[in-house]
Amino acid sequence: MDSIIFDLDGTLWDSTDVVLMAWNDVVKRHQQIAKPLTKDDIKGIMGLQVKEIGKKLFPGLGEDMQLKILNECCEIECGYIEKQGGLLYDHLEEVLRALSQRYKLFIVSNCQCGYIEAFLKYHKLEGYFADFENPGRTCLSKGENIRLIMERNNLQGSVYVGDTAGDQKAAKQAGIPFIYARYGFGKVTEFDYVIDSLDNLLKLF
Repeated sequence: MDSIIFDLDGTLWDSTDVVLMAWNDVVKRHQQIAKPLTKDDIKGIMGLQVKEIGKKLFPGLGEDMQLKILNECCEIECGYIEKQGGLLYDHLEEVLRALSQRYKLFIVSNCQCGYIEAFLKYHKLEGYFADFENPGRTCLSKGENIRLIMERNNLQGSVYVGDTAGDQKAAKQAGIPFIYARYGFGKVTEFDYVIDSLDNLLKLF
């Protein structure tokens, strides 16, 4: 094993409070949306791609309007995160520091361009990760982006750490083991390993 690829939301941090604030600033500008979003709404779409999010949050709107609103949300979201950050899960930097001494670390998340960068910049974690990827830049699925990271960095033995069934499917698509972060947002029934906190990774590796 030479590398660990991480999901972001629900795996390394929880940004729902900041994302909710940013998105509701957009939602209140659109009178056709009857009520503000809730924290459960935001948690329920973590890990999904934009079209899936639009259908889930704004089912009564046409696809063009869904995408318009979500593009507005994404535009202001990164600015909020750059200024406020999010809630890092316990022992995150300690775990990253220890793992990065033995493995190359990466992030693959279903997010827009600028989101991972904002996470790294605000929390000063850039030095721990060798590379990252997202569909906002590539228009690829998460599984395809995992493969892209592996090919771009000549990785031979990777694992993927995530918290949703979508993460499990992406790891399977990429042909690598999946470590289920059970403390995150999703419920997963198929996995190769399971952790209940980030520091459990130090026992696995």
